[in-house]
Amino acid sequence: MSGSPPGSPWLPTVPCTPRHCARTPWPAASRVRTVARLTAGAGTVLAGLLLAPLAAPLGRAARERATRLWCRAVLRAFGVRLRIVGRPDGGRGLVVANHISWLDVPVVAAVLPGRMLAKSQIRHWPLLGPIAARGGTLFVERDRLRALPGTVRDLAEALRGGSRVIVFPEGSTWCGRAHGRFRPAAFQAALDAGAAVQPVRVTYHPAGPAAFVADDPLTASLWRVAAAGGLTAEIRILPPVPAGHRTDRRSLAAAAQRAVHASGHTAVASDSANRPSSSVHQCANSIPASASSSRTPS
Repeated sequence: MSGSPPGSPWLPTVPCTPRHCARTPWPAASRVRTVARLTAGAGTVLAGLLLAPLAAPLGRAARERATRLWCRAVLRAFGVRLRIVGRPDGGRGLVVANHISWLDVPVVAAVLPGRMLAKSQIRHWPLLGPIAARGGTLFVERDRLRALPGTVRDLAEALRGGSRVIVFPEGSTWCGRAHGRFRPAAFQAALDAGAAVQPVRVTYHPAGPAAFVADDPLTASLWRVAAAGGLTAEIRILPPVPAGHRTDRRSLAAAAQRAVHASGHTAVASDSANRPSSSVHQCANSIPASASSSRTPS
């Protein structure tokens, strides 16, 4: 899945690769514990799929509470600790976050559950696809630029209906110590709906195991996460951008991008200080853009 499909130069390209970004050293769990975590994680995901129909008749508040509990259980099953910095205000609107891993989805939903925007291919993934569809995920065909206005309309309609919508506007996964530009399309939906934008920053400590970039197989990423010892996911709730504070999507996207990326500078510097000099920051400077990832739509 590396790179942009032929004929789609508008899709984002990312220089991060598993070899340079995800293979850095970290404390590892034993093989027995790793297998136990994988089994527990898969079982928790499957339980969510089986129990999802029971949550459908519940009110929105009860469904969101169940989603938060389930996502936190998934993280715990895979051995991931969750740290929350800041306090969500419970309001609706467009939640935008940086994108590092498949783990970002349960991390964000464990605190701010809502309707995710995801590439259409995820609809066909085993286990996760049916859960995503039943959970109200909004899908976009990344390879069809002509489909983008319809996606923006769907996002705006969901926001007008009172839903919280979660988007990863970098359009692809990055290593966590390098990052991408926020694509403005989803921010147009917030403007059209008169919705606030809630930026959040996701980081992982250590950074290497969580990174899911380029052509990294999902099975390899699952094993790496389960094998990591002491993996912590931190979600930082940043000050929201009120509805009407910006009048065009590009300036709104730029404001959210500055907030998210600036909040990660201290964490990046601290994490990099404990890495070899040939660590992941090389990927942002020296790896060809052809070795790129294309995970999540803008």
